[in-house]
Amino acid sequence: MTHSPFVGFRQISRHDKLFKERIHDPYRARHKLPEPAVCPSCGAVFHEGRWQWGEAPAGAHQEMCAACQRIRDDFPAGFVTLSGGFYSTHRNEIMHIVHNVEKREKVEHPFNRIMAIEEKDGGTLVTTTDIHLARGIGEAVHDAYQGDLEFHYNPEEYLLRVHWAR
Repeated sequence: MTHSPFVGFRQISRHDKLFKERIHDPYRARHKLPEPAVCPSCGAVFHEGRWQWGEAPAGAHQEMCAACQRIRDDFPAGFVTLSGGFYSTHRNEIMHIVHNVEKREKVEHPFNRIMAIEEKDGGTLVTTTDIHLARGIGEAVHDAYQGDLEFHYNPEEYLLRVHWAR
């Protein structure tokens, strides 16, 4: 037993550990990218440790960003399903919200993009390059029109399925 300078207290040892963060996204860079770098597909620039929109400096390295890799591979991170009778009646207004969310997110986050919009089984399937955009679309539609909203996250595949119906 260890002795404490305070009567009635004993010193306890701590077993703090630093755990390495689990990287879920298979498209996240596994190495440090050279700076500056520019995506040859979309023109996003990797500068100061993050991808952003801007002018690519002369002599920038060519490196495809994760969003363009997902689009090339047709491997979405987010799936948003919009359906229901209310959706069918108000499809144009709801899709306007979907596009506005993407436009707002894409300004700050070049990885947040819509990959495809498909009509399926009386509803619409929107696929995205990032899980955060899929979540943002679902929440924006729900905030505007209520309805039933569900999220299904698969951390092993870095995949989010969002279902909204009304």
